[in-house]
Order: sequence, then C-alpha cells, then structure tokens
Amino acid sequence: MGEPYYITTAISYPNGKPHIGHAYEAIAADVIARHRKAEGFDVRFQTGTDEHGLKMAQKARDLGMTPMELATEMSGYFQSMCDALNVGYDVFIRTTEPRHHASTQELWRRMEANGDLYLDRYEGWYSVRDEAYYDESELVAGEGGEKLSPQGTPVEWTVEESWFFRLSKYQDRLLELYASSEFIRPETRRNEITRFVEGGLRDLSVSRTSFDWGIKVPGSDNHVMYVWVDALTNYITGLGFPDEGGDFAKYWPASLHLIGKDIVRFHTVYWPAFLMSAGVELPKQVFGHGFLLNRGQKESKSLGNVTDPIALSELYGVDILRYFFLREVAFGQDGSWSHEAIVTRCNAELANSFGNLAQRTLSMIFKNMGGVLKPGLPAAEADIALSDAVALGIAGLRRAFMDLDFSNGLESWMRAVFACNQYVDEQAPWTLRKTDPERMEAVLMTLLRCVRSLALAVRPVVPTAIDKLLDQMGVAADARDYAALADADWLETLAASGFTLSQPMGVFPRLELPADEPA
Repeated sequence: MGEPYYITTAISYPNGKPHIGHAYEAIAADVIARHRKAEGFDVRFQTGTDEHGLKMAQKARDLGMTPMELATEMSGYFQSMCDALNVGYDVFIRTTEPRHHASTQELWRRMEANGDLYLDRYEGWYSVRDEAYYDESELVAGEGGEKLSPQGTPVEWTVEESWFFRLSKYQDRLLELYASSEFIRPETRRNEITRFVEGGLRDLSVSRTSFDWGIKVPGSDNHVMYVWVDALTNYITGLGFPDEGGDFAKYWPASLHLIGKDIVRFHTVYWPAFLMSAGVELPKQVFGHGFLLNRGQKESKSLGNVTDPIALSELYGVDILRYFFLREVAFGQDGSWSHEAIVTRCNAELANSFGNLAQRTLSMIFKNMGGVLKPGLPAAEADIALSDAVALGIAGLRRAFMDLDFSNGLESWMRAVFACNQYVDEQAPWTLRKTDPERMEAVLMTLLRCVRSLALAVRPVVPTAIDKLLDQMGVAADARDYAALADADWLETLAASGFTLSQPMGVFPRLELPADEPA
C-alpha cells in the first residue's frame, strides 16, 4: 500500500436534518479521498455525528423522546445523506458509542495527569446554539438590545461549578505552530486565528453540571464534559485510541481535518492544545472551507431557503451535484448555488463538452469501424499535439487537487476537453471517412486514448458516470487509478483481447431547469 492519508470531516450535530452545507463538506472530502486513492495513497476517510450537548437534550425533551432515541434517528439521516451522495467513508462514528466514551475519558485523564485541569466556578456568557462560551467583549447587540454571540445566536449568563483546562499555558506553543507550519489553511483563516490567540487566551471551562447528556468526567460523575472535548476526540477514537497500535499507529497524525470556517477556532486552538497536553501528536493540517450560499444568502430555517441535498441530487443526479460544487466555488471561499447555475455550468461542461466528446468518439468508432479497435496507426503532428495538450491538462488537475484547488484543477481539465473538441472540428473525421479512411481511423483512435485519459482524471469527482463510460470502453475495473494513465499499451492489450465497442450510451444527459424555477 502507498503512503497513509487520513482525512476527516467535521462530525455533524444532528439536531436537524442534513442541509446543503453538510453535503458540500461530505462531497469535498469524498473527492479528496478518491483523488488521493487514485494517486496511490492508502486512504482512510472518517465522518460521523456529534450527539451530546445541551441542544440535543433540550430538543429531545421538547419532542418527548430520550436523547439517545433522537440521536439514533437523526444520525441515520446523515448516514443516508452520505450513501445517497456516493460519499465512501471508511468509518462513520457516533459520539454515543461506548468506544468513544472510553477514548475521551482517557484523553481527559492524560490532560489531568499533565496538571492542566482544575476545578473552579464558571461565570460567563454561553450560547446553547453554538455550544460555546463568549467573552463580554465578543458579544454584539441584537435589534432589541439583547446580547448575542458573534454568530448572532442568543447567549445566557451561566454560573456553575466547572473543570477548567489551562488553555492560557499553550498560547506561545500554538503561535509557534501557526508560524512554522501549514497547520491552518487557507491563509485567511490562519491570520484570523493567529490574531485571536495573540490577543490572549483564557483558561477554558470544560465541564458542565447543569445537564447530564454527555460523557462523564472521570472521578467527577456529576460533571459531563464540554461537548467540544468530546466531539474533537472522535478523530482519534475512530483509529482505536487509546490503543496506539494498529490503525492509530498507521494513520495518525491525520493528514487533513476538513471543516467549515465557523468552527476553525475549536479545531486550531482547543484541539491542538488538548493534544499537546495529553502528549498526542498533532494533526498535520486543518482546512476551513467556506459556506455554500443559496443565491448569495446563507440558508436558514427562518429565511425558509433550506435545501434538502438529497432532493437536489435526485433532481439533477449525484455526479452533477458533485461536479458543480467543486467546479463553481474557489475552495476555501464562500460560494453560491442556484438552479440556473447548476444547469448552465453542467450543460456547458459535462453534457455539451465532455459528454458530447465521449459520445461522438465512441459512436464514430462503432459506426465507421464496426467498433473494432486499431492500435499502432501512424500518428500525425496534430495527434501528438493533442495528446500533449491532454497530458498537460490532466497534470494541471492533479497538481491543483493535491493543493485542494478544485475549481482550477477542473478548469485545467476543461482546457484539455476543449482541445479535443477543437481537434475533432479541425480533423473532421466525417469528411476523412470518404477521402482518407485510414487517417479517419487514426484520428478516432487518438480521440479514444484522450477520452480514456480525461475520464480517468475526473473520476474522483464524478465516479458513477465515469465508470459507466469506462465500462463501455472496456477499461478494466482495476485499471482506473492514475497509474493507469502511464500504461501506453492499454489499447494494444484491449484490442488483442478481441474487445469491440458496442452502440454507446451517453453518460451526461442535458439538464432542464425545473418548471417552478425562473429561467
């Protein structure tokens, strides 16, 4: 196996059904995982649900359910979303699992053994919705003058006995970490967090006594752990911690924690400090992606613009949604989606450009050559130039994807697709059929090679459609990673096997705007 690569999403808080933001992060993580697998890495991909905390306890009480009943029902929706969107996680973790309680309590014991936990009284502002504490200086005034968190959520004054974590002790080590590594990306997030930590860190309240839906503090059974201590530990629970052999030894430290920009502070200040305290290696990188906005607005229940990602995928197709999310948005920044944008982008690029190229190529080979493959035909300058242009475009995609720059990677891939379409127009194989049939065959074999390469390159993004295409082309299921791009003899081998192309079926049909959407 190749070099280990461990990627995680944030675990979703399941007090509501999945929305478009959850889908965006899950799809992006899946594309990263599939791309790294195609590059030869030994990938482990983890996602899951974060099921403790006051919000869940309150919602369960309101619904007349136990918190565990609510957590189990809601967690199921997130697993269904991943399955519907072809998100191929290796581990789906739930923080209510016994193994997670054991893992989190061991992390706590190690922080305590290091002298970083002490008992005191907490007095301050707490937002139930954010499960976060805020300093008075961070609060903003609402329309009626009420105090709100920086996210605009209600806060309440809380007084209770609490265990505290000596976060202040780690200020200098954290600043050194940010300055000396790529621990936080993109750079805008690193700058924000650096400024926050430079402003001074106060010790963090890490337990609650006012409710009991959570992981009990070892030796203090009337305390449950602050939900973020519990939530963040999922990343090591899923590798078998506190057993530090096996999967933990193989995959930790994580290569990438992929999270939304609104929870960067928890992952880049609290999490590394907890791990430093417990003597556990730090993850290599935390990437805070932007929000996916609905026509420029953040989706919210109060605005009535919340989108069900599964319904959207049923409307357009899963691969269409996956391609659009990664192509449309500069990864790390906020982006916007609309029905028109999906239809316009995916018709232009997937249906009209790549889909049409693949369909035309296979159809012409089927109609004009009886589907018979003919390797070894003489290559003209134009054929070599096209092969070079396609190789360049694919190299650009691979390089950009390694850097999580998906929109530019797909732009590079599209340039290669356009080069193929221009080549078809210039070579005009339909004319060559009458004037120079052998040259027509050379042109079609050149295109077949290019279509296969382009398909292999984009497969991490649109795997279902590409596998349907590669099936039609006779490409073996175990020859679809990037190593296969270097196999110069695949066409000879395939032709020698007696394979012939059948009547092709298009894999990227044209989309129509839904009737109830404005044109």
